[in-house]
Amino acid sequence: MLRCCTVCCGVRDGTSPRQKILFLTSHWYPKILTQMDSGGRNVKPWKTAVIVVSVIIGLALIIGLITYFLCHYQDRYYNATFLITNVPYDLQYGRQTTEEFRYLSQEIETMMYRVFKGSFLSRKYVRSHVVALSPDPGGVLVSVALVFKFPSADSKATSWSHVNSVLRRRLEISSTFLNVDQSTIKLTELNKENGDNLLNNFCGIRKEAFSFTGVERITDGQRARDGEWPWQASIQLDGTHYCGASVISNTWLVTAAHCFKGEREPRRWTASFGILLRPPKQRKYVRRIIIHEKYDGFVPDHEYDIALVELASSIEFTSDVHSVCLPEASYILRDNTSCFVSGWGALKNDGPSVNQLRQAEVKIISTAVCNRPQVYAGAITPGMLCAGYLEGRVDACQGDSGGPLVHANSRGIWYLVGIVSWGDECGKADKPGVYTRVTAYRDWIASKTGI
Repeated sequence: MLRCCTVCCGVRDGTSPRQKILFLTSHWYPKILTQMDSGGRNVKPWKTAVIVVSVIIGLALIIGLITYFLCHYQDRYYNATFLITNVPYDLQYGRQTTEEFRYLSQEIETMMYRVFKGSFLSRKYVRSHVVALSPDPGGVLVSVALVFKFPSADSKATSWSHVNSVLRRRLEISSTFLNVDQSTIKLTELNKENGDNLLNNFCGIRKEAFSFTGVERITDGQRARDGEWPWQASIQLDGTHYCGASVISNTWLVTAAHCFKGEREPRRWTASFGILLRPPKQRKYVRRIIIHEKYDGFVPDHEYDIALVELASSIEFTSDVHSVCLPEASYILRDNTSCFVSGWGALKNDGPSVNQLRQAEVKIISTAVCNRPQVYAGAITPGMLCAGYLEGRVDACQGDSGGPLVHANSRGIWYLVGIVSWGDECGKADKPGVYTRVTAYRDWIASKTGI
């Protein structure tokens, strides 16, 4: 029969951590002090100090361990599959960037939100993401990745049981119009590596929701955090940052053609990833540079300002480094839509680049407004788009060229809609930034990369 230790005797199973701490501090510590006092005449001061310090350290360790197990959370991943019986399969569901896929996926993710946010797992639920919509004789077979944060002390079996129970009990009643065949529901736990890989290999996903505090500009302001813009890349000439770029697959980047006006030899170029130029998260050599065949850097019209960079080896996708989604050629970006531009460019016109990535929120400005005489006087063509503010201030700058202008759809999936191209200085009134319109070159990108 095991005996309890001197410290823990009197603390019964089921006692709350708070009660345990109170017991230890009210029972054990005074007892030690009493013993010390009774023989105090024989105890040297330094021994008393050692005992007191040991007691304090012991209590701190106990409190720390209890706090760790109660407050430390870890991500747990699951894959849920089920059949929707009242929606016929559409071939457009095979492409995640189509409006058809976006619409049905959003309905499913909204349903998942209601399932778990209306349950006792509300505070542990993080997000859901539709992985695939597959054809089935009975309708559409759905695969959804689910992410939760559970205390480390919770066993995996218990966590899975809770998620499975809520999913089966609430899935049917939480749907707005989708009919789910309850007999087809299956929940599989994924280990962290597989869960991370599953989500990181989908374009346009960020690892967490970031909040933005007002409109900032790259030339004066808001620094990006790890994982905020995981598709941002730096392309570097002889090891020095030269332009921005966007990750569109594990071997391809898209950037501006004018970045390569002076030098097109791939061996002199490298690409780095992560929010810091030094040190980067990853660095890759360049194998090939493809500049649009119609680009002519010697004329002032800036047409066809797009290029592709093929890497010599594959990027290792992580939550901090992975791809942005490319929009369909038919994608419509409405005027006054909020977008974000990011880069390591100058804080002011003709200034030096910075080491930490910065970001700016800008608004889409219509081509008609941008072509006004006092703005760009007809220079904006269908292959370009304007973004910024007519009053100036917020803008990209030198060194941001080639970088991404991105927009999130209603599912929170980010799309590359523009490439930093040109403008009249940085942040001038009536001179917003001009970007290469990605949808105008979507077919060209596909023809070169297969993406």
